[in-house]
Amino acid sequence: MESFTFYNPVKMIYGKGEISKIGEEISQHGINKVLLIAGGGSIRKNGVYEQTTKSLIANKIEWVESWGVKPNPDLVKVHEMVEFAKNEKVDAILAVGGGSVIDSAKAVAAGVVLDEDVWDLFENQQEVVKALPLFTVLTLSATGTEMDEFAVITNENENKKWGIYGRGLFPKVSIVDPSVQAKLPWFQTVNGAIDAFSHIMEQYFSGKSADTTMSLAESLMKSIIKATDKLQIDPNDYDARADLAWASSLALNGIIRTGTGLGDWATHGIEHGISAIKPDVSHGAGLGVIFPAWIEYIGSDDQEAFARWSKNVWNCDSLKDAIQAYRDKIMHWGHPISLYEIGVEDGDVESIVNAVMKKPLGRIKALTETDVRAILDIASRSNS
Repeated sequence: MESFTFYNPVKMIYGKGEISKIGEEISQHGINKVLLIAGGGSIRKNGVYEQTTKSLIANKIEWVESWGVKPNPDLVKVHEMVEFAKNEKVDAILAVGGGSVIDSAKAVAAGVVLDEDVWDLFENQQEVVKALPLFTVLTLSATGTEMDEFAVITNENENKKWGIYGRGLFPKVSIVDPSVQAKLPWFQTVNGAIDAFSHIMEQYFSGKSADTTMSLAESLMKSIIKATDKLQIDPNDYDARADLAWASSLALNGIIRTGTGLGDWATHGIEHGISAIKPDVSHGAGLGVIFPAWIEYIGSDDQEAFARWSKNVWNCDSLKDAIQAYRDKIMHWGHPISLYEIGVEDGDVESIVNAVMKKPLGRIKALTETDVRAILDIASRSNS
């Protein structure tokens, strides 16, 4: 096990009816005015907007609103919201929505305190140490951004889907009421589950050994599978919703990379290249196609983590059988398993490769353009 420092300052509030506490939590930080950031309007339909604003009113918190964050959040919208927040002189940012909304809110929180363009943080991989206070009300469990220090934004003009990190991006408080997610379309639940599952694997397949941490990761992966299976039968199963939501938060809050190093995020990089070229492809959908292909390309039964994953997560004696079990499971959930199913065609491959290779990729194996093409080829012809 490698030496590590674990730090996570986010106050998490989970449970039915807990959204009503958001105003009080914001007030306790001495904040008077917030910018409420949201997506396309689903929070008006599921009651989350009403619960949130009633709480703000009850605690005398003033707010202004910015709507329209897309599933793959873009830089143009971030720039717009940064200027809006500056002009309105808000004290904090309140994100109400899923991972895209929260990631956008993190970028805005960082951008408001800068003199330069917020995209410079992404270009320079500069750690974010200062930002406006951020609060979140989560409506879709997937990315884990409600409990981490990362954010990803797409610069559509340059075909770049890049991330930033830093302690300044940790939310002060995040509230999760799993019951509001019962109204999500099934594909969003599945994409969220696969997104969280992928985050765990990206840290699990690190090339490092840390039995306690790896055992935690295996338990979380099995919990996600079990909860998603239950939700496929009954979307209103509250306990399954709560289990999936908590596993999603734990997947990227730092606990399962303790002692294992940074992990291997090559699949994330490849998927970012796909959704930079194809903005309509959700992150979870892309990862569900790419991750099995990446494992098939670089994994072997002789590598400890891949052998453990095969046996302890899928109860398989070979990596080949485990990969098939993974594909069978996500196919059973109604999820795509090939690039063609998510709208990626042969003519898109070179553009994706070019987008992917703008940064170094891979730790277990440093990937070349040839490697990325090979992984995309496997992902194109994946079948049951």
